Amino acid sequence: MPNNTGLHEYSETDSLLPNELYSGSSLTRSTSAKDAAVSGAPAESVCSMMLQILVPFVLAGLGTVSAGILLNVVQSWDVFQDITELLILLPAVLGMKGNLEMTLASRLSTAVNAGKMESAREKWMFIVGNLALKQLQATVLGLLASLIAIVLGWMAEGKMPFDHVVLLCSTSVSTVFVASLLQGVIMVGVIIGSKRMGINPDNVATPMAASFGDLITLTLLAYFSQWFYSLIDLHPYVPYLVDMLFLCLIPLWVVISSKHPASHILLRTGWEPIITAMIISSIGGLILDKTESDPNLAGILVYAPVINGVGGNLVSIQSSRISTNLHLNYSPGEVPEDRRSCYNPCRTFLGSGANNRSAQILLLLVIPGQFIFLYALHLMKGGHTVPSPLLTVTFLCASLVQVFSLLCIADWVVHGLWRRCKDPDTYSIPYLTALGDLLGTALLALAFFVLWCIGDSGNL
Repeated sequence: MPNNTGLHEYSETDSLLPNELYSGSSLTRSTSAKDAAVSGAPAESVCSMMLQILVPFVLAGLGTVSAGILLNVVQSWDVFQDITELLILLPAVLGMKGNLEMTLASRLSTAVNAGKMESAREKWMFIVGNLALKQLQATVLGLLASLIAIVLGWMAEGKMPFDHVVLLCSTSVSTVFVASLLQGVIMVGVIIGSKRMGINPDNVATPMAASFGDLITLTLLAYFSQWFYSLIDLHPYVPYLVDMLFLCLIPLWVVISSKHPASHILLRTGWEPIITAMIISSIGGLILDKTESDPNLAGILVYAPVINGVGGNLVSIQSSRISTNLHLNYSPGEVPEDRRSCYNPCRTFLGSGANNRSAQILLLLVIPGQFIFLYALHLMKGGHTVPSPLLTVTFLCASLVQVFSLLCIADWVVHGLWRRCKDPDTYSIPYLTALGDLLGTALLALAFFVLWCIGDSGNL
């Protein structure tokens, strides 16, 4: 980027929103960090933190339950029966909320808490630039996700009809693009509203980004796939036109996102985490496809969005909070003294710091939250059966192990990225939510395998 202001050229090693980019700011970065620590995120009591986390957590959980019910319904549609690669594509597409929406939410939350969105002009430049960047990433990731699903499906089945290839590409790009646009606008409204209400957006933004994200994305995936499936014989050119339309919009998103320095930096450097995360989620999709196709393990599909969604929601809150704390109090490359030695998982939960308390609260929410969501899932299925005690225990254990592992990994990953002068708002959440999808799917498959081994049907 040209250096027209006499300042240095910015890169991903700089803070999220360097103060020198803002008119009227003559503060150095270190001075700004200290001021932000004083005037940034409000002090929180355990009670207020719990309440702020609980409401969006419940909403997000109900959203994932609804997604599980919907998935249980649409899996019997002709397109899902004929093109089973859609199940491989599913976790990668649902995981886009971690790659895109939650990452945007984390960046905006940090900017709000650091006082970087007080100027109306800079606020909207930052928002519009990031939304345009997100649409660009959605288009590219949608296409890549479909290609990965095609390759994995071909490796698993040994064949891949060309009309399936076209349908997967069109469905993936259309679903991710439209879902990203809808959820991005909602996300901006949630964060601006949180700031005006005096609520810490780190506690509510990322789970709200996922609250109905799974449901919206899955609905779009089901209907787009069914629509394209109905057009394969009658109007086979339509999927090609749709793909061309979205691809032709790429230059527009590049131009808009390059207008703001923060999104311009991410335009060049923000691809590694989201592409890596998508590949990880696709592996989870392969596990899901293979497990669901096994008649002895049938039924896993309805539970997958719940365990993966809740795990991703909780770890994204912790990641966003740690990232904001580092942005407000430390220079890139500098970490708290207790994080400079070898990593110790106990430090994630033991201590009196705000992030220790949030980790404790998030872990405590797992068992009661998933217990409620598990029974809500069965009530929404009609309430004719209830989960067997063994299914309940194995599901809760799998979810607890998943979230405990993710919170420990988040503590290590976020501080590690900051030590390497990489912005954790951009890098951490895609990795963590993708690992959550993979770990959740694998643990759920293991739980169903254990139930099958001991002869438990899962229902009473």
